[in-house]
Amino acid sequence: MATVDTAPAGPHAPPTPSCSCPPPAQRPPTIAVPEQPLPVDAPAPSAATTLIGSVQRAMRLLETVATHGYGAPAKQLARETGLALPTTYHLLRTLVHEGYLRREKGRFFLGDAAERLGSSGAQQKRRSEVAATLAHWRDSIGVPVYYAMYRDGEIEVMCVSDSPEAPAVEEWADFRETGHAHAIGQCLLSQLDEDARRDHLARYPVQSITPYSVRDNDALLRRLARMPRTGPVVERQEYALGTVCAAIPITVGTTVATMAMSLPAHQSDRLLPAAHRLQTEIGRHLGTLALSISI
Repeated sequence: MATVDTAPAGPHAPPTPSCSCPPPAQRPPTIAVPEQPLPVDAPAPSAATTLIGSVQRAMRLLETVATHGYGAPAKQLARETGLALPTTYHLLRTLVHEGYLRREKGRFFLGDAAERLGSSGAQQKRRSEVAATLAHWRDSIGVPVYYAMYRDGEIEVMCVSDSPEAPAVEEWADFRETGHAHAIGQCLLSQLDEDARRDHLARYPVQSITPYSVRDNDALLRRLARMPRTGPVVERQEYALGTVCAAIPITVGTTVATMAMSLPAHQSDRLLPAAHRLQTEIGRHLGTLALSISI
């Protein structure tokens, strides 16, 4: 399979090495809040005393409504949940008011709020599947793995999986503005049509950020036009000195995406073998990941 090596012909004396692709979002430090002591004569809390009965009953109603694809009347819901009819009516009115249920011709159905909860849960599950897959590839190939998309005219890194043994590199120049310089950006731009590429470069024009970076918009457009549609896109020290990267193009429907990896420049001999192995793994799992990567 053809590959594109985007390094210029002649190396230049590098300044102090910098870092490349952005790391995963850092979780803010946890602030410890001391527990408030219970009064000396207070009884120890039990599972029963810490539960809120009305919430439990409302959740039972929601779960029961969810089992009825064509809705169910209040009396049937009361019977199936074992709740008193007045309590059932009160909870149903509250759930309808809050949008978790809707009422049509005396029957109750799941409302928009409940549907949004389900949709969010499914989306979180898909993201977890992507993260788990990237972690597996990180460990089996021995490189940090990145997942990025081109969405609404912007380059977005959605997920990064690294480890102490295979650390991700830092973002030192705004990642969205420097898509011309890193493998992720070049791979995503290569999947766009000519008009979309020019639109992106009108907003984020090429600027040389290392001695190896492409020099202007026209030079980048010529390079993108020569790139194969399926092969790895490789860049060497164009975004950050001391770092080499490779990105694999992924197109699922209208989703333009890429899986990428990075290595220190002194391990550049590993780059293409690792990139081809990553591409093979992507090919094996693309069917099951097709929905997951559209996040």
